[in-house]
Amino acid sequence: MINTNFKTLNIGGLSINLPIIQGGMGVGISLSGLASAVANEGGVGVIAAASIGMFEPNFTSDFVKSNIVALRKEIRKARQMTKGVLGVNIMVALTNFADMVKTAIDEGIDIIFSGAGLPLNLPQFLKKTDRTKLVPIVSSPRAAGILIKRWVEKFDYVPDAIVVEGPLAGGHLGFNEQQLQNTDYNLENIIPKVVEEIKKYEEKYQKPVPVIAAGGIYSGADIRKFIKLGASGVQMATRFVTTDECDASIEFKKAYLNSNEEDLVIIKSPVGMLGRAIKNSFIGDVAKGKKKPFKCPFHCIKTCNYQKSPYCIALALINAQRGNLRRGFAFSGANAYRAKEIIPVKKLIETLTQEYQLCN
Repeated sequence: MINTNFKTLNIGGLSINLPIIQGGMGVGISLSGLASAVANEGGVGVIAAASIGMFEPNFTSDFVKSNIVALRKEIRKARQMTKGVLGVNIMVALTNFADMVKTAIDEGIDIIFSGAGLPLNLPQFLKKTDRTKLVPIVSSPRAAGILIKRWVEKFDYVPDAIVVEGPLAGGHLGFNEQQLQNTDYNLENIIPKVVEEIKKYEEKYQKPVPVIAAGGIYSGADIRKFIKLGASGVQMATRFVTTDECDASIEFKKAYLNSNEEDLVIIKSPVGMLGRAIKNSFIGDVAKGKKKPFKCPFHCIKTCNYQKSPYCIALALINAQRGNLRRGFAFSGANAYRAKEIIPVKKLIETLTQEYQLCN
């Protein structure tokens, strides 16, 4: 869909008519189905790499290989369904981070988005002949500055864009408890500061580095607000969960539809980060100190202290993706409770466009 209501987003020479990046959602929430649907509407569809091999028969016996095979499959499936722009979200915290990055580049993915830690060495995997663009995810102007300096000094590479994720995002968050309560860290306050910080590098290296606002963006009005604040586009995840094409089970989507604002809670994840999720009996049991026995077939997250953890985050998210929410839970952004129905991606984009236009 060509959308003339929005200004084109340019990421490293890629022209994106709809300046919306569908956030990568693991485990298995955004795969080829959702990513291709968003790309077909002119946005950037993103496949999440975390534990993507969950449906492979050798997932527990050969974690590394199963994930490589599955990522190749999903990228190729998405390519068959769209000619639009596709990305892969690869968390720095993954123990198989390097394998996932190499696989995505080898498959010619358009963009790699990388957060959950600073991807300080991401450009090392890129050869000059590779077409893949690199977009780090940060939570502060300081982190943006550190990362750009490192990439330029060590790799002579300026990021093709930067995603700035605020505290209202879903899943693992780059903020501590005090920061989550401090309005100074609201996305509205962070975005102008990051834009100002990045201007210095754009002028110095003569390369545009568009800033993408992320975390809690739900409506067309939100999109317009952050573009007015200096962002060149937005990343949205939560609103894409309740679409027909989202790769999660219907039970996972219903967890969003049935949630209330008070159901959205901050949890302490086994990986050592805070996260936002929809409260359920599983989360309640963990909060009461009950352990969910498990065997760790793979140490998938570098920072996970699985020997002392009350549950396995990977297995909990896999169970949720499959609809078994008694043995898992759904990560979500702060606006998940606003979802009222499951609709096609095409209708969602039309709705966002209308909301955006009404703010003129």
